[in-house]
Amino acid sequence: MDSNPTSIHFFTSKDALPDALVGERIAVIGYGNLGRPFALNLRDSGVSQIIVGNIADDYATQASNEGFRVMSIGEAIASSDIALILLPDEVIPESFPTDIAPNLQSGSAIVFASGYTLAYDLIQPPAGVDVLMLAPRMAGENARQRFLNNEGFFAYISVEQEASSKAWKRLLGLAQSTGILRAGALEMSALQEADIDLFIEQSMGAVLGMAMLTAFTVGVDSGLPPEAMVMEMYMDGEMEMVFRSFRDIGFFKASSVHGPTALYGGYVRIMELMQTDMYERFTNIMEHIHSGGFASDFQSERQAGYPNLTTAMEMDQGEHPISQAEAKMREMIRG
Repeated sequence: MDSNPTSIHFFTSKDALPDALVGERIAVIGYGNLGRPFALNLRDSGVSQIIVGNIADDYATQASNEGFRVMSIGEAIASSDIALILLPDEVIPESFPTDIAPNLQSGSAIVFASGYTLAYDLIQPPAGVDVLMLAPRMAGENARQRFLNNEGFFAYISVEQEASSKAWKRLLGLAQSTGILRAGALEMSALQEADIDLFIEQSMGAVLGMAMLTAFTVGVDSGLPPEAMVMEMYMDGEMEMVFRSFRDIGFFKASSVHGPTALYGGYVRIMELMQTDMYERFTNIMEHIHSGGFASDFQSERQAGYPNLTTAMEMDQGEHPISQAEAKMREMIRG
């Protein structure tokens, strides 16, 4: 399913046709973290024919209470021209052959908010339908708030399979109506999107998390107050300013906002870290992701009942010293 573009395109509101979704019946499959914001954003943009496909649970009740017609997943798919598949990545392979694929109509479109299931061959979309990717770079509630603030949010988009002759029209119409094109969308294949998403989470994200935990422990063991450690690392907002500087003026130019002491110290320690095996480790992570190894591992994790994920979620129930320090800082800030 890899549709690797030869050149990267960046799309904004000017690229979407005003009537792109006129007459299209849209099903939002899964009224959860992303489904609810997308459904509300679409409705607020004037899209009138929206139904929600969901199992009978609290999310379905919420969708009904918020004015949406709710059906089973299969019924919603069968009643739609465009179906946004907004179920968890690891759930889609189980639902796809039973509820989704058999109910797709010829010339309809299925839209995925992640390239994950397409990239690693976890599903096989049938011929005769548009297969689209609309992958926001923003969590669900933030996507809703940025829509309400008229700010928009970035996304990666692609047409993975064209069957209707209007795949791009549909995709850009959805990107516009959900609020994405107010910021912009970058064309990326499903494989590229899945690789980059997982890679940054598992490389840079993992290193940042481990660095903070290690720095906290070393600092406290060296006699520094735990409350001061969490304030210095992230609660004072300085780290947010650093990342904002990366965005606004560039990764290297952002160093100019720091004083000579910070710049010199950072340079010296980066030179030391460059002597480690970080590049090799990151390369191994990328190879494991790109090969589909991680996706296979995660499907096995689901089938086993999420033992490792459960352990990870239970690691801190407010008992870790860093959590206790955060709580004390919040109390002091509130006065």
